[in-house]
Amino acid sequence: MIVLGIETSCDETAAAVIRSNADGGGEILSDVVLSQIEAHRPFGGIVPEVAARAHLEFADHVVKQAMDQAGLRFDQLDAVAATGGPGLIGGVIVGVMTAKAIAAAQDIPFVAVNHLEGHALTARLTNNVAFPYLLLLVSGGHSQLLIVRGVGDYTRLGTTIDDAVGEAFDKTAKMLGLGYPGGPPIEAAARLGDASRFDLPRPMRGKPGCHFSFSGLKAAVKRSIDALPPGPLQVQDVNDMAASFQNAVADVIGERTTRAIRLFRDQCPNANTLVVAGGVAANSSLRHTLEKIAADQSMTLAAPPLNLCTDNGAMIAWVGIERLRLDQQDNLEFAPRPRWPLDPHAPKAAGAGIKA
Repeated sequence: MIVLGIETSCDETAAAVIRSNADGGGEILSDVVLSQIEAHRPFGGIVPEVAARAHLEFADHVVKQAMDQAGLRFDQLDAVAATGGPGLIGGVIVGVMTAKAIAAAQDIPFVAVNHLEGHALTARLTNNVAFPYLLLLVSGGHSQLLIVRGVGDYTRLGTTIDDAVGEAFDKTAKMLGLGYPGGPPIEAAARLGDASRFDLPRPMRGKPGCHFSFSGLKAAVKRSIDALPPGPLQVQDVNDMAASFQNAVADVIGERTTRAIRLFRDQCPNANTLVVAGGVAANSSLRHTLEKIAADQSMTLAAPPLNLCTDNGAMIAWVGIERLRLDQQDNLEFAPRPRWPLDPHAPKAAGAGIKA
């Protein structure tokens, strides 16, 4: 089975081709990602209208490039998959319509993929992880802990009650003058900083449950910066704040994940795999924290390669394969969704701004 995957939910226009193997795995034949970072950098964050126009302009080119890299014609595809949500709706529409056009022209199945499920199942492509497993999904728009029992079968244990951790990285980097996106420059600055200099809070740490909160941490960073002597921030101030912030994030996520492991084992006593996915999973400090927790809890930590942690078409194509193996596909009437929770039955956490 050969499937083309298209991802346009945020600020990357991406396409990839995957061929399934007889042993249940998959081979990435191509993986093309066109980043919009430079277009959004002047604004310090993603502008939905700018993102949608860029997807519209480049989607066809990126898809053609993915097909050329794979050395395939469109009539050699068995199916096409595209992110159907959640995400910035303008971009999602572009990807879905592109995929529908290919499916209709080639008379092949169309699969609408939940973007979060793309992240959730990537470890099955890269690490051959078996169900069930515990998933920590951390990105610019999402911070969740979920039990993954199977394709389309998720139990949410925790989510953010306000901001996602990736957004906190971006806003902190902006306050420190490190630019956008915030993850890589904060990590680089933190290597040169003193993580004990600024006493930042650990929101939700020690509280019942597995929910996250990061808005208070952002506010504390601003207060600490405002308390410094007037004038431009000194290099060491920036490095120390980056280190202090990153350490606080890793501490909070580590504690929340440890709580989730206990709940996971209550429901899945014979499972022992912890998967981390999403753009923030590329952070080395967080990975180190999770490695220690996994070792302490006798868990196996599985993390996709860094290039498959951020948004990409390969994860979408892979979910297409996973769903097609279960004889699941969508008709061309599918409507793109700005929100699409993995666990639609999860109770709403207390607080505003819950991410789907």
